[in-house]
Amino acid sequence: MGEVTNSTAEKAPKRSWFKGLKSEFKKIVWLDKETLARQSVAVIGVTIALGVIIFLLDNVIDFGIAQIIR
Repeated sequence: MGEVTNSTAEKAPKRSWFKGLKSEFKKIVWLDKETLARQSVAVIGVTIALGVIIFLLDNVIDFGIAQIIR
């Protein structure tokens, strides 16, 4: 009465899920080293540029507020 058993019917969804996962992993197109390096340099460059822009804006705003408060 209401007991749960580990039948093959319960294991089938897990197997089909893993088969689906395996087939999806086969569809992945991995980047070659040159493309990966170029994109990594681009990401690092944009990150540094945005950091500098935010730093400069922060200093300008801080200077402006300090002038208003005085």
